[in-house]
Amino acid sequence: MLLPDHLHCIWTLPDGDHDISTRWLLIKRSVSRFSAGMALDPDTRRASMRKHRESTIWQRRFWEHQIRDERDLERHVEYIHFNPVKHGHAARVVDWPYSTFHRYVREGVYAKDWGGGKDIEDVAGE
Repeated sequence: MLLPDHLHCIWTLPDGDHDISTRWLLIKRSVSRFSAGMALDPDTRRASMRKHRESTIWQRRFWEHQIRDERDLERHVEYIHFNPVKHGHAARVVDWPYSTFHRYVREGVYAKDWGGGKDIEDVAGE
């Protein structure tokens, strides 16, 4: 899920591979190279970002969670799909174009109106 100020991913790593940090490093590096010509105004960076010579695209940290079971996976997928609504970027889940939600609808996992009339607490687990 791609949002203006963050993204969410669910990955399945190869057996024996637990190096999430290197994977994020490679993703960040690749995106930064791709977007080098689209640099944002350096004055929009916070002092700590300028001090650490960070771009306006990436944070230093990430949050990870190991999925425990099918219900845990379902809860996280629902949270991710509802995130644009939660953050005010879309009125309904289906309105956000940068989401795997549309693939789930095509595959019959969700109805197109899923998350349309529910409270945030019901879907986002808050």
